[in-house]
Amino acid sequence: MATEQNNLAAIIAHCKEYGFVFQSSEIYDGLAAVYDYGQWGVELKKNIKDTWWRSMVYMHENIVGLDSAIFMHPTIWKASGHVDNFSDPMIDNKDSKKRYRVDHLIEGHVEQMSLGNELIVQMEALLAKDDFGGLKQLIEDNQIKCPISGTCNWTEVRQFNLMFATQLGSVAEESDTIYLRPETAQGIFVNFLNVQKTGRMKIPFGIAQIGKAFRNEIVARGFIFRMREFEQMEMQFFVRPGTQKEWYEHWKKTRMQWHLDLGIAKDKYRFHDHVKLAHYADAACDIEYEFPMGFKEVEGIHSRGDFDLKQHQEFSKKKQMYFDNDIDEVTGKPYGNYIPYVIETSIGLDRTILMVLSEAYTEEDLSTEDKKDSRVVLKFPPKLAPIKLAILPLMKKDGLAEIARSLMLECKDSFLCFYEEKDAIGKRYRRMDALGTPFCVTIDHQTKEDQTVTIRYRDSMAQERIHMNDVKDIVMQALK
Repeated sequence: MATEQNNLAAIIAHCKEYGFVFQSSEIYDGLAAVYDYGQWGVELKKNIKDTWWRSMVYMHENIVGLDSAIFMHPTIWKASGHVDNFSDPMIDNKDSKKRYRVDHLIEGHVEQMSLGNELIVQMEALLAKDDFGGLKQLIEDNQIKCPISGTCNWTEVRQFNLMFATQLGSVAEESDTIYLRPETAQGIFVNFLNVQKTGRMKIPFGIAQIGKAFRNEIVARGFIFRMREFEQMEMQFFVRPGTQKEWYEHWKKTRMQWHLDLGIAKDKYRFHDHVKLAHYADAACDIEYEFPMGFKEVEGIHSRGDFDLKQHQEFSKKKQMYFDNDIDEVTGKPYGNYIPYVIETSIGLDRTILMVLSEAYTEEDLSTEDKKDSRVVLKFPPKLAPIKLAILPLMKKDGLAEIARSLMLECKDSFLCFYEEKDAIGKRYRRMDALGTPFCVTIDHQTKEDQTVTIRYRDSMAQERIHMNDVKDIVMQALK
């Protein structure tokens, strides 16, 4: 569990120092709101993706996977509404020439001034009505200042499209304009019939996907919480019209349980129902986690109706119908042809990584009467930890390195191991704590005599003597 000492600045510094996350293009002074995952960050990322994929695809017989292209036909984004409607209300400060998302500006003011939720409630009500004049008045009435200029000299609130445009082919004409996808969902919708027919899928069924998306966020902040290039883990679940509400509740419960199964306390989560629903939706909520900067969305669950498939049917002129031969108990006849309704679960992978880091990052005071001591430890669940086992020979000579290497050879095919023979054993333990490694094994001279090793447990720092043949089984059991 995370401690009260946690803060975002400490987590960011730790990620840089220990190879989890780097600022992209750092040697060129960086690229704002774009980040690279280092050697241990990429392992953490992979483990989270594997955990989600196994729970979503392997544990459900009626959910299959997909990997759709980032570049898609531009008409797709016209059909989905992104070309005309994928915008955020923005406001500019005339003195600093800086542009802000209105909701971020107001939320930042609330956080800075330690205000209650009343201002947020007012903002959400105005956003629900697209009342831009009211939003500007709210900013002015509360004397919300630009963080750069310190003035309240604001422009009118207006919409700003968040999609990145580029050109396809050798001639940069307007007709060749395509977009970097702002979400992964549309790749699922346009492949609905391909998957349904080739997989012989029967309603209800789902299609899952993990992939990159791109949004031209004007004010991207919160480290990897809000980026311009990010990954989503998404599942679109196709259901019979009229059953969407029960499936919506099912997936709310199922997805929350996935979060709790990570070992995170229930009071660190909450559901936030949307005040403003999309015109096609009949229900939508967010799963919010208590980040160092407060409760923020990490996953969305939406009941989308038949809007997406219906739009693609209209724009593509290709039918997106499903024939349901199950018998309707009311009419006694097959349900027949219909466009399925959709329940969406969409979780931000990068936000999940920040959530796991926030939960794991712990500063511990280990001081005694005789000595001051402390450590920073990442208390990852073993299945998410980048390194599962560190193998540490007490010294390189006397054959200890060879024994350690033999243990490494036995284990590395099953999980990621880390071998290190440099520095005092105490320093090596601290490094492994900082990387979140749940188990360390020390090979010493006694190992040569009786094949036993010292295993150290990260969270408790307890140590015990076990037979070398038992090391792999102990780690494998923890990974289950």
